[in-house]
Amino acid sequence: MGEQADPNWFPPLENALREPPGLLAAGGDLRPARLLAAYERGVFPWYSAHQPILWWSPDPRMVLYPKEFHCSRSLRKTLRNGPFTSRVDSDFSATISACAAPRRGGPDTWLNNDMIASYVQLHELGYGHSIETYENDQLVGGLYGIQLGQVFFGESMFSLRRDASKVALARLVDECRARDIQLIDCQVASGHLASLGAREVSRSQFAALLRRYARRHPSGSWAAAAA
Repeated sequence: MGEQADPNWFPPLENALREPPGLLAAGGDLRPARLLAAYERGVFPWYSAHQPILWWSPDPRMVLYPKEFHCSRSLRKTLRNGPFTSRVDSDFSATISACAAPRRGGPDTWLNNDMIASYVQLHELGYGHSIETYENDQLVGGLYGIQLGQVFFGESMFSLRRDASKVALARLVDECRARDIQLIDCQVASGHLASLGAREVSRSQFAALLRRYARRHPSGSWAAAAA
């Protein structure tokens, strides 16, 4: 582990530690070139205040194939009759800032100002995208992530109303289907994501999927493409 100038300096994925699970490297920076090089390899940054930048490649990896998304009866009802509307790339900065807000009873956020600035820059470059859920024009839920070719790397989501983040995820799945995105990276397992159709694959399987589907070219604004 250590810092190098080359944005492609990441060690082989098999060097990731078993404890803490998936820790691959420490150091570096959050320049767009390094972040994109990381995502191409299936690596993402996650660290707390007073730590160096830590880079992770968990094994197994939780993924969601858009065609396997499970939309429950209650969620279908909310999508059809609920108070929410959804938008894409309407307010990336507000969405990531809301994801960074402290959670009730939870630890301090890992999304510090440097992280936020870096992902906003990726959004401006056409790689970062947000899905927002609104209630009466108030932002009440959403998610953001990075698109590389046919892969969407989900980073974080938030919800201020019941089902608001699920509405955003359902919209993300619709956008992925429309844009021929084959895979949504959910990073680490959770019962919530599993209930929506996500499942685990091995690190080697995930790396193979990235070699097949991930391509480093900006997609531009999803909102502009939909207009």
